[in-house]
Amino acid sequence: MPTTLLRFILALMLLPFLWTAADAQAVSFPDLASALPGHKDVTYLDLARMVIPDLAADKDGLYRGGLPIKMRHVEGPDSGGSPPETSGFSNAAVLAIKAGGEDRLTMLFDLGDSPDSAEGYAVLALYDIAGKPTLLDAVNVAVDRGTYFRDPGKLSVSANDDVLITMSMHFNSNQNYVITPLIMVRDDKFELIDMIYTFDEKLCAYSRKQDVAFQTIADGQPYAALKVTVTDTTAPSEESCDDAPPEAASQDISATYRWDTKTSRYVKDSDALDRLAAENEKRF
Repeated sequence: MPTTLLRFILALMLLPFLWTAADAQAVSFPDLASALPGHKDVTYLDLARMVIPDLAADKDGLYRGGLPIKMRHVEGPDSGGSPPETSGFSNAAVLAIKAGGEDRLTMLFDLGDSPDSAEGYAVLALYDIAGKPTLLDAVNVAVDRGTYFRDPGKLSVSANDDVLITMSMHFNSNQNYVITPLIMVRDDKFELIDMIYTFDEKLCAYSRKQDVAFQTIADGQPYAALKVTVTDTTAPSEESCDDAPPEAASQDISATYRWDTKTSRYVKDSDALDRLAAENEKRF
């Protein structure tokens, strides 16, 4: 399937996520040519050019450019592929956050396929726009083909800090693979907390769906605990199939991430999500 068509279909599938986030006044998709709030002479395109210096609008209203600036992958130096030599998109996702008590702006650009990786290439950029806009950090957050903010986009873990939620995914005719990174900002740099792996499948005899929910829990630490729950639901179909359908079932698989002051990072209290990921991998 052509890359452009695949990404268009992915976007259509994610519209409910995007609309929900927009309704909550979290993630937005402003015209890149429009001015930043409080900055008459600075546009979102100016911010995007801090990541892709030669980015410009073409006659069809798309924005196209060459290579982005050099950046690391959020998962570490051994992850991710190279950026595409040319990239194009119609808009970018914008999300305002709190980081270290400061107001910050993030932008997410999906640049398309990586030439040397099955994953795509997506830039998550962090800006200070209080005065003269400044790019503070930029990382590749693609861990599958299409990358987006995942509803609700961010979670408040203190009065001064938010944790970001992105998602990368791909699908075929009866399977949907989703990876959900949790990302925090410390000292104006992105840090990966963990990644949640889920897998939806629809067969003749049944469908199996894994939905993810997030909850913050105040526990007296500098950052609130994060509880991640995957609801794994199996529903038999009413089709006439060669295989007998399984019984209807639903279970919650969860882990809670708590801030560890000794290591200065989030640590989860269970390997339940890892075991689910390993089980899902066997079903691919």
